[in-house]
Amino acid sequence: MRRGERWTSSRQVPHASSGPRRGEPFCSSSARVYHSPGVITVVEHGRVRELSLARRPVNAINPELVAALRSHLRAARRDGCGAILLSGRPGCFSAGLDVPELLQLDRTQMRAMWQEFFALLSDVATSEIPIGTALTGHSPAGGAVIAIGTDYRVLAEGDFLIGLNEVEVGLPMPEVVHRMLSHVVGARTAERLEVTGALLRPAEALRCGLVDEVVPMADVVPRTLAWLDRVVATAPAAVAFTRRQARQPLFDAFATVDGALVERMLDAWFSQETQAATRALVARLDKDRASRRP
Repeated sequence: MRRGERWTSSRQVPHASSGPRRGEPFCSSSARVYHSPGVITVVEHGRVRELSLARRPVNAINPELVAALRSHLRAARRDGCGAILLSGRPGCFSAGLDVPELLQLDRTQMRAMWQEFFALLSDVATSEIPIGTALTGHSPAGGAVIAIGTDYRVLAEGDFLIGLNEVEVGLPMPEVVHRMLSHVVGARTAERLEVTGALLRPAEALRCGLVDEVVPMADVVPRTLAWLDRVVATAPAAVAFTRRQARQPLFDAFATVDGALVERMLDAWFSQETQAATRALVARLDKDRASRRP
């Protein structure tokens, strides 16, 4: 597939399509797999460490997953890894924020969640080592936000959607996330994607530059790994200098994150408009799950 042409928005995330068996990490026979008792599975591919999200059923983002991912990112850097590969389960990279769980949090707990989530985004976007994302399926909202902070994104072919649809649940787009998306797709395309809350099919995401490759499901992790291996094999000092220079806009963006931003997000989250939209979303999800029960 090639970039180009016009994209259109889609609204409904379909049920995940088939692929490798759920819960199994994508890895070659030479990879070493460490099944974590928590929400991350670690797979070693030489100098590249894969962190596979494993919070069932759809890797929804909650305080536990944020804390675990931050911890594993720190460990990868501490252990001298040359690069990091983020992946999810077949059919879903991450469904975004765990709205049903987060609706149960009070303002103090939600403040901690926003602080840690922005810290996670900073860890990813300003990482000293390259990070690639193997988008193994649906990647709406928070899943897409994490991915756009990484160096390279490979999305699976299929009936999958990716995009930043925060406005559909009443959340304003934080300036730092707008700057992240603008760094990836350009300011005008970022504006259109954000304002409409567009969820894109793989071909559309490729055309607008939201992802770098679209490949069959079985090739998502191998293609991401191949790109990271190529970068790691290049002169390390030159790569580090060039990455830091090219990603300076991301460093500048995260330098603006402060307590005032967190408070604005809290005000938005607890506003009547957002609470109504998020509770309506939960009701739709419950209805959809009930309709799929035998």
